[in-house]
Amino acid sequence: QVQLVESGGGLVQAGGSLRLSCAASERTFMGWFRQPPGKEREFVAAIMRSGDNTYYADSVKGRFTISRDNAKNTVDLQMNSLKPEDTAVYYCAAASTPPMLPFLRKKFAYDSWGQGTQVTVSS
Repeated sequence: QVQLVESGGGLVQAGGSLRLSCAASERTFMGWFRQPPGKEREFVAAIMRSGDNTYYADSVKGRFTISRDNAKNTVDLQMNSLKPEDTAVYYCAAASTPPMLPFLRKKFAYDSWGQGTQVTVSS
């Protein structure tokens, strides 16, 4: 299993920005998910091992950017124009086998998870 450690969560006002970072023990296909209070964990963004392709949930497209630094084995999530509905625990995830396109937004495609970091957006 890939070891993952997230950092960068916190409290921010609506319209503000936060940057999350995930340090991984090896380079794999990576994703970010989030779990809002009382709701299911949902897909946010993903990035190929090479960094060549990225994928986003419709709800964050144009506001969030996923990127990776393969020299450091880190994957970041830059979150801009934050909204109260972005409030959630954010999880970094790794897939040891790159998921097929129809499945990369599914939790079952990922076999390693970080401990989560809280993001709270106040109105």
